[in-house]
Amino acid sequence: MKSIFFPFSWLLFIIFSACNPAQEQKTTQMERNDSLTNAPEINTTFGWLNTEKQFSIKDFRGKIVLLDFWTLGCINCQHIIPDLKRLEKEFEKELIVIGVHSAKFHSEKRTEAIRKAILKFGIKHLVVNDADSKIWDAYTVRAWPTVILINPEGKIVYQRSGESFYKSIRQKIQEIIKEKGDKINKNLLSFQLEEAKEAKSILRFPSKMVSDGKGYFYISDSGNNRILKTDIQGNIITIVGNGKEGLKDGRFSEATFYEPHGLAVKDNWLYVADTKNNVIRLVDFNSQTVRTIAGDGSMGYYDRNEKWNTTVVPNSPWDVLIHENSLYVANAGNHQILRLELKDAKLYRFAGAGNEALTDGTTRNASFNQPSGLTLLNDILYVADSEASAVRGVALKNNQVFTLIGKGLFEFGDKDGAFSEALLQHCMSVKAHPTLPIIYVADTYNGKIKEINLTEKTIKTLVDNLEEPNDVLFYEGSLYISNTHAHEIVRYELSTGKRSIWALQSNANGAAN
Repeated sequence: MKSIFFPFSWLLFIIFSACNPAQEQKTTQMERNDSLTNAPEINTTFGWLNTEKQFSIKDFRGKIVLLDFWTLGCINCQHIIPDLKRLEKEFEKELIVIGVHSAKFHSEKRTEAIRKAILKFGIKHLVVNDADSKIWDAYTVRAWPTVILINPEGKIVYQRSGESFYKSIRQKIQEIIKEKGDKINKNLLSFQLEEAKEAKSILRFPSKMVSDGKGYFYISDSGNNRILKTDIQGNIITIVGNGKEGLKDGRFSEATFYEPHGLAVKDNWLYVADTKNNVIRLVDFNSQTVRTIAGDGSMGYYDRNEKWNTTVVPNSPWDVLIHENSLYVANAGNHQILRLELKDAKLYRFAGAGNEALTDGTTRNASFNQPSGLTLLNDILYVADSEASAVRGVALKNNQVFTLIGKGLFEFGDKDGAFSEALLQHCMSVKAHPTLPIIYVADTYNGKIKEINLTEKTIKTLVDNLEEPNDVLFYEGSLYISNTHAHEIVRYELSTGKRSIWALQSNANGAAN
């Protein structure tokens, strides 16, 4: 963990987790609004993205500069991207937003990983790779996300951590414009965006997958904001969603999603964790329609003893799983597991106190760390607890949460062996074998699929050299892997170890357009 020292002129906000815990964001923020100091240098030896140039802080004199300190796996950092886009649009002539990527995980330090995140999240402002955290240290940042405002003369005028900064920083920008309007350079600047370099493919950042057991697969084509239904040969049968970013119900050709992930199928219905819309959607293949059944688009925050017996709304739901009459939801944005009653689509808290920590115990007292994947085996709900690089279990019969693999928010790596010694790096998915005591893990930042043997209490690597695998699906003796950053599905035959690309193709009616 980084040191936790602040000058006395600052309001203190000490954070011991990778991203700001949601409950702390509601009540506590760190702001710096004291005497003006010169903004430290922001250039690094690791380079810039969304541009072909290298920049110095002096290059932006005359502009208002907003620095966003982020790390790509942090859900709270993802939450603030819409606010950054709003500010960029509102103050197009006066403001320059610069993302300072100060990584938590080893994998996040790679420029290519940051580039993929920029494409995935639609980031169009400058980003500098702060792989050695020198900029982070120079600005004495202590939490992801943190935003810092610099005036046209290169002085720091405002600093705040957490999500809820839009109104206060907008007001500060307006004050700067009013005070220094004639000194602000209002010439528009253009940059060479990473998206201009990206080749097109059928899939774009494919995420979660599910099979109906009848020869059909469903794939969250998250970067294209749509769901694909395919057959086992890879023929695309149906496209759900028109590909535009949004939250619109209606017929398949009209409906919109915003980075959908988790999928669960029941009869002729498909439940979708529409992650960035903060809702659960129901896809009805009988009526060929999509409708929202839980959530209103807002991010629900609740913790400790709040709202246990009343309905709630999701916050970045990342995966869903059906068991008996319930839909379980990995609620990544608020570090909890939710439960939706299928009979009336009412959504309740199920497990997790709401703080971001690796704590076992009862479902009400235990804590999770951005849960991102769910699977079920023998009445135990297994959870990919991504920010703690952990695999957790929730015993449904006695409501107890326990940890199989994982040691804490800042303990991660790549080590197979006994549960007590094993290390993962930001695992995003777990999937149970249908008949054996085995769970497959998408060890995302290590680029591997690993196999957990529940009988032997060991884990081993099965498939390596992948590009941020986000999910794994077992079907007829093979694993189908969403090789997310390569925009492809990989098929791995368990009996032979043969590996191939599972090619998708349009049907005769041109479904893949």
